[in-house]
Amino acid sequence: MVKIILKNKEDTERFGTKLGKILKGGDIISLTGDLGAGKTTLTQSIGKGLGVKDYITSPSFTIINEYKGRLDVYHFDVYRLDDVDSLYDLGFEEYFYSDGVTIVEWGNKIKELLPEYTINIHIDRGEGIEERVVTICGQGDRFDQIVKELNVN
Repeated sequence: MVKIILKNKEDTERFGTKLGKILKGGDIISLTGDLGAGKTTLTQSIGKGLGVKDYITSPSFTIINEYKGRLDVYHFDVYRLDDVDSLYDLGFEEYFYSDGVTIVEWGNKIKELLPEYTINIHIDRGEGIEERVVTICGQGDRFDQIVKELNVN
């Protein structure tokens, strides 16, 4: 587990962009945190690091948005999901086990469907209005490599 303090929105954007540049095809990011914690802002920054030119919005009502960048980006928002069975109808496996990068907002709601190599990022509000405390958890060689490249040990 790694904890990072992001003092403001610019820190969050820098962190997300750096993470996006590190990500490889097949990586899955699960984002959790309260409403307004910054999950979509972080996703936008990750997309920027992945070379996405389109404006990334939260797919709250569509569940998934797809973007083109250095890699395909699949952005899920499962906040309004009633049950995980709905994801089977969407063919979630095709996204999760693709050569793209999958980012799942509210991933804790579908944790039983996420592969064990998922990188889990939890965002809490910090002391200041814009400060965020980011906790990154995961396991395996890919998690270790991402943490090393982020240089946040």
